[in-house]
Amino acid sequence: MVFWQRRTAATRGIERASMIRTVLAWAVALFVSFPFLYLATSGFKTEVEAPKMPPAFVPVPESLSGFPLAYTPTLENYKLILAGDFMPYFINSAIATLVSTLIVLLLATPAAYALTLPQTTGKRNVLFFLISTRFLPAVGVIIPIFLATRFLGLLDNVLALIILYTAMNLPIAVWMMRSFFQDLPADVLDAGRMDGAGTIQELILIALPMIKNGVLATAFLAIIFAWNEFLLALTLTTTKAATVPLYMISFMSAQGLWYAKMSAAGTLAALPVVILGWFGQKWLVRGLSMGAVK
Repeated sequence: MVFWQRRTAATRGIERASMIRTVLAWAVALFVSFPFLYLATSGFKTEVEAPKMPPAFVPVPESLSGFPLAYTPTLENYKLILAGDFMPYFINSAIATLVSTLIVLLLATPAAYALTLPQTTGKRNVLFFLISTRFLPAVGVIIPIFLATRFLGLLDNVLALIILYTAMNLPIAVWMMRSFFQDLPADVLDAGRMDGAGTIQELILIALPMIKNGVLATAFLAIIFAWNEFLLALTLTTTKAATVPLYMISFMSAQGLWYAKMSAAGTLAALPVVILGWFGQKWLVRGLSMGAVK
């Protein structure tokens, strides 16, 4: 009887601790997601309601709009944005992001694998050179980049963004994928070599299938960095190749900020990355945690 009571008390303690952890996890999740929640709800408000403080988060019918923290949702902001010129900006961002990410993966994969091979010399120098390209902020080299782009005739051209986004994400991708390759079991690679696999076969047939989660994690981060990039797009594009971040600043005028329309545009701009992260979170977490526990 005493044993059963002790066991029941221990079970209750475990359940209580689990409940506390769950509540804390939800509290942290709500705190972290609050900016996006505020952005999304503001897109369904009028320009009068959007900047009000404290903000309203509860959508109600128009007949109940007088309640505290309540607002009447409207789709006018989204209709105006989708009926306007949002899609050309979105398409430019999608092309520059997806093409540059594909090139980054194609270049970073063999480079990272080569930097894990024991016969490769000067690996430390190469790795330091790659990461050193990220030491200087982009604004420090924006003038040479602008002059070189103008000399090549690539101003206001998506190709210029693809090249620069590739160069921007390539060092990080090489470092990430090298860490994934380093965590591969050496016995598996040695077995492939004993079976006569060459370096290319070893990479494609053995190594890549084993780190596919790491490849997806690298691609996801490259997509985020390219999709959100602002300075290069602002400096090198005007109309034909302008991206979504540039569309956002069009709501800043001499009359003030159009909060509701900007929020609606921001929600549409963030939605592709949010959806991608939601469906790919399992592979993203697995990829980023590869090798964390030995």
